[in-house]
Amino acid sequence: MSRIRRVAVTSPQTRLAHARRRSRGRWRQPRLPAGDTQRATALYTAQRRRGIPALVLMFALLLGLPGVFALFPALDTVRFLGVPLSWLMLAVFPYPAMALLARWQLRRAERLEDE
Repeated sequence: MSRIRRVAVTSPQTRLAHARRRSRGRWRQPRLPAGDTQRATALYTAQRRRGIPALVLMFALLLGLPGVFALFPALDTVRFLGVPLSWLMLAVFPYPAMALLARWQLRRAERLEDE
């Protein structure tokens, strides 16, 4: 009995991606002129500094929810449309709050770039 030869089947996009990866040379980090390097470094540090409050608020939001539940155990008995309020606070509330927080941080970072 002869063995059937196995063939790997890939999409054309995958083959193209692999071919590009093999044909490319080593990646080199782009070099900026000295003035641009200083400005980019200053912008990077300013944006990191401005990002700290957003990060702290996000952690306070996510890690503060268990504290809210510990302080107000009655939230488990309150129901909204038949669902306990504590579940809604865990499953629904954080996501819009994090989206607003991300938008706020993005605006702050963009303002720094525009200055």
